[in-house]
Amino acid sequence: MTKHPAPPQFVAYYRVSTEKQGRSGLGLDAQRDLVRQFLAGSRGFPPIAEFVETESGRRVDRPALAEALKACRVRGATLIIAKLDRLARNARFLMELVDSSVNVLFCDLPQVPAGAAGRFMLQQMAAVAELEAGLISERTRAALRAKVARDGQWDRKASHHLVPGAGQAAAAATVKEAARARAGDLAGHLQALQAEGVAGLNALARRLNADSIPTARGGAWTATAVRRILARAAP
Repeated sequence: MTKHPAPPQFVAYYRVSTEKQGRSGLGLDAQRDLVRQFLAGSRGFPPIAEFVETESGRRVDRPALAEALKACRVRGATLIIAKLDRLARNARFLMELVDSSVNVLFCDLPQVPAGAAGRFMLQQMAAVAELEAGLISERTRAALRAKVARDGQWDRKASHHLVPGAGQAAAAATVKEAARARAGDLAGHLQALQAEGVAGLNALARRLNADSIPTARGGAWTATAVRRILARAAP
C-alpha cells in the first residue's frame, strides 16, 4: 500500500489596525482570502491555526505573533502571513521572524521563499528597516534644531510648545541679521563703484539697476534704498 506524504501544515497570522476592525472583519476577511488563494492546490488550506494581531502605532510587542510562532514550532508548521506591507519597515518584527527558526511565507511578497534563503532575505530587510529608522530620526532631530533656531527654544510646558514670544523674537532677529549681512556685501560693491567715480546716491542706484543687482525684495534700487544699505553697513 502506497503511503502519501502528509499534507503541509500552515499557521496563519493576520494583522488589523483596531479592535473595531478586527470585530467587524474589515480587512480580516480580505487577508483570509489572500491566504486561501495562496495555498490553493497545496492541500494546506485551511491553516491548522489562525492568530489575529491588533497592532497600533504605539505597540512594540506582538503577543499573537509569539503564539503563532510557538504553534509553528510545536507542529512543525510554516507561518503564513497575509500582508507584510508596513511590517516590512519594522526591524524588530523582522528579526523576531529571523530568530524564530520558523519557515515563513508571505502572500503579498512571494519572492521571499521559505527556509534559509528566506531568513537571509529577512535579515537584509531588517537591516534596511533599521537604517531607515535611523535616517528618519536624524532628519527629525535636524528639523527640530532648525525650528528652534528659527522660532525659539522648545518648551514642552508651553501651550504651543514654544516659549511665548520667543518665536517672533527669534524670527525677527534672523531677518535682521540676514539684512545686515546683505548690507555688508552690498556696501563693498558700492564702495568699489564709488572708487570708479560713481558719485551720489541716485547714480549708485542707477548703476545697481544697470548691473541687474536686485534689492532684497526683488525691486528696483532708489537713492533711499542705497542710503539704507550704507547706513546698515556702517560700523
